[in-house]
Amino acid sequence: FEAGGLGFDFRMAMGIADHWIKWIKEKTDEQWSMGEIWWELTNKRSDEKTISYAECHDQALVGDKTLIFRLIDKEMYTSMNMDSKNLVVDRGIALHKMIRLVTLATAGDGYLTFMGNEFGHPEWIDFPREGNGWSYKYARRQWSLCKPDYLRYKYLMNFDSDMIHLFREENLLDSKPELIVADEEKKVLIFRRKNFIFAFDFNPSESFFGYAFDAPAGEWKLELDSDEKRYDGFERLKEGELHKSDGKLTAYLTSRCALVFRKTNAKTNN
Repeated sequence: FEAGGLGFDFRMAMGIADHWIKWIKEKTDEQWSMGEIWWELTNKRSDEKTISYAECHDQALVGDKTLIFRLIDKEMYTSMNMDSKNLVVDRGIALHKMIRLVTLATAGDGYLTFMGNEFGHPEWIDFPREGNGWSYKYARRQWSLCKPDYLRYKYLMNFDSDMIHLFREENLLDSKPELIVADEEKKVLIFRRKNFIFAFDFNPSESFFGYAFDAPAGEWKLELDSDEKRYDGFERLKEGELHKSDGKLTAYLTSRCALVFRKTNAKTNN
């Protein structure tokens, strides 16, 4: 402030977005390492304030692909309507939600959403220049895509709004994430932040009934489920389901799904 600036003293965690693209491009889903994901998302100096993000201009500018386009590619042009049945799109939608939530949930001190990533904007950005005839065609983000009920973009936007609302209301970035499980065989990543537990099943084909993990004793409520219908999911779990923990919490972890549990009898320190 003294020098006339805005007082922004955060460091941008630029490597995170690059690593998401690297994992998507170079590895099959079965090769994703939970330990590596945890390390890359949380690797920061304790005395340095950082901003995490899953996508930035490096991916979205012309010549590259947005995160959602890396996942779904050409199927975005034909199968993003709600009536289509497409396994490529189903995978992309599920992972796009999980990637955004795990990036936010492990963030150090702040989270950035690159314009259009909230709803999975399909196309690149290209500003007017001599090489494109000074065209404005791709110098845009099509927010109208997330309005119609018949397009999947709306439901990606619903998820983004709800996850951001949860973190803002509970001030979850005031605490540090604590690792509980990094299960390489089953592709499960679980960690705790304040009185919330985040459980991610990155397994592309297997769900795990009765998966047990450490959790403080008490009652835990399913607060957020990326598989809910309003997020274009398959609705395999009951909304707001309650779980009891005696030091171990047992839950049904559905494949390619992220779950957030809240301790019901705990007061969150704001």
